[in-house]
Amino acid sequence: MKAGDFLSKEEIQSFKKRSDIAGAWVVFFNWVLIAAIFAGAIYWSNPLTWVVAVVLLGGRQLGLAVLMHEAGHKTLFKTDRLNIIVGQLFCAFPVLGDVNVYGASHRIHHRFAGTDQDPDLPNYRNYPVSRASFGRKIKRDLTGQTGVLLVRSVFGGSGRNLMLREGEASHSERKGLLVNLFLFIVLWTSGFGVYYLLWPIAYLTTYPLVARIRQVAEHGNVADLYDPDPRKNTRTTHANPLERLIFCPNQVNYHIEHHLLASVPAHQLKSLHRLLLKRGFYEGYDKAIATSYLDVIRRAVPEFSFRQPAAR
Repeated sequence: MKAGDFLSKEEIQSFKKRSDIAGAWVVFFNWVLIAAIFAGAIYWSNPLTWVVAVVLLGGRQLGLAVLMHEAGHKTLFKTDRLNIIVGQLFCAFPVLGDVNVYGASHRIHHRFAGTDQDPDLPNYRNYPVSRASFGRKIKRDLTGQTGVLLVRSVFGGSGRNLMLREGEASHSERKGLLVNLFLFIVLWTSGFGVYYLLWPIAYLTTYPLVARIRQVAEHGNVADLYDPDPRKNTRTTHANPLERLIFCPNQVNYHIEHHLLASVPAHQLKSLHRLLLKRGFYEGYDKAIATSYLDVIRRAVPEFSFRQPAAR
């Protein structure tokens, strides 16, 4: 199965067009949301808003990681230079990532998706899991255990995590720390330095959790992890505004479309999805599309039971 079986060459080329304006806007918008979350936590300062801020900031950190992912594919901007400069400074470094390292590693995942050589298989091959198993994973995430492993890997420690595989290092930890220091200085000079703590707390807790759920949505308990057809080894998930804010920022929920044509910028994926729907691309592939992130959890943990929204 190839994209050309459902799309013309002209359509494919049209979808693959990159835009500096779209890239700049999505980076700017993500940072506006981050600023708004901090502003809300400061203005309505109480334990409840701090918890809400940590949840939302975890989603926004995932949003930056998703933009790092797009820069790694060289689709965030038209030129490699902008993808690296903006992708590093405004997307990767704030979450202690590295566009170059992640991009090179992630392209291996795309090359071997649907085979037993996919290096990301340990993140999702054991799904579905029991409710007890999933509960232990959530506990590890929210108590910071997964986050500590992430930080250890970033700084050259052993062990694998949701961003780097075992033996990899970002080689950008100092630059990441400098960017985080700048964020602290901005808050401190405004008289709100203590609120910077919300950022690392989210990084250690809610960020690993939402990253885990995102990965489960993309490849957990799909039709066949070892079939090269993305309709079988990958999943697209429909999402409401709150789910997009936390679990699937920046169109990352359109994952079948991304694996079908990795050179398509994220802002084009929704349009690509709609056209493929019209062309019957998903017909006969019942596991290819989830109706929500509750649906994702139900598929990943069959012991859970949720009322599902009507399919769209």
